Amino acid sequence: MVNVKGYISSNFTRSFLTIFLPFFIIISLVFLVRIAALTSKIQIDFGELLLLYSYSIPEIVFYTLPLSFIAALANVLVNLSQGNELIALYALGLKSKKILSGLLLIGLLFSLLLTTISLLAMPLSKQFYRAFKEEKRNDAKLNIVPGELGQKFGSYYIYVKDKTEDTFQNIVIYNRTDKTNEQFFSSHTGKLNRNEDVTSLLLNDGYGYTYSEIKLQQAEYKTLEIFDNAKKKGFEFKSILSYWQEAQHNSKIMHKLLFFIFVSLIPVLSVYLVASFTMINPRYQPNRSFTVIFVSTLFFYAIASSLQKWGTLPILGISVIVIMILGQWLFKKRVSKYF
Repeated sequence: MVNVKGYISSNFTRSFLTIFLPFFIIISLVFLVRIAALTSKIQIDFGELLLLYSYSIPEIVFYTLPLSFIAALANVLVNLSQGNELIALYALGLKSKKILSGLLLIGLLFSLLLTTISLLAMPLSKQFYRAFKEEKRNDAKLNIVPGELGQKFGSYYIYVKDKTEDTFQNIVIYNRTDKTNEQFFSSHTGKLNRNEDVTSLLLNDGYGYTYSEIKLQQAEYKTLEIFDNAKKKGFEFKSILSYWQEAQHNSKIMHKLLFFIFVSLIPVLSVYLVASFTMINPRYQPNRSFTVIFVSTLFFYAIASSLQKWGTLPILGISVIVIMILGQWLFKKRVSKYF
């Protein structure tokens, strides 16, 4: 019996990796594109891009693993059925429920893994991700692109015509202090200065203009230093316990918690449900694995989405119990009744 479980488990592992790895790579590319889009707001190098990607890995795994598990489970059971391997095991006196016990254990382990990722790893990784972005913004490491309009330094709008190494050339700065007062600066060269928490832009050889409703003032300067006076946001890390305790008075976090719990339970909940339609007699029953994968995935994620919008703990509990009963009933009616 141990060899049978090992054989089925090895088949499942090969099928799972064949499905999971392409999904993981595709979704990773989507996350990398999203991270790369941050370069329009903050300056990050390749190492920092990989660091941000590492913070996204728990989320990528969480969303790809349940779908991969359902697809692998359906494929391995259909392949074993069509190869008459399950029929041979039935002929040796092994019950279908006994054969499925190994996959049920794998589903339980996958659910435990997803629960750990969603309730422990994801809150931490999201906080690290947000803290990194806040730190970058507070350090004012802006990617000031020559020739691009609409860029900001603090509360100032800035335009740079060219850049040589760390020195900006032909700079124009505009600031509107209120409805009736505006400031305009132009400079031949400039450079960012960073001193601990203070960031400034040092301008060289230029002119400054101050305009109001009653007068226009002009000044020529050799050097002018403009400070980043934008209010800097701090970031406060929360422990895992305090993070989820907010669900008691924050419905958004409560709904997110319910969504995470249900999605984490998909592997163990899907075993009997999927097996009911994929443990087949190939002589009399057609292969409908793709339909089973699509309908099962749609079914589970429709419930998960509903819980995320208006779910409660009692509804979550009822949903889990109903799915377990439904899976057991279908499996008994369609499979264990005959095998």
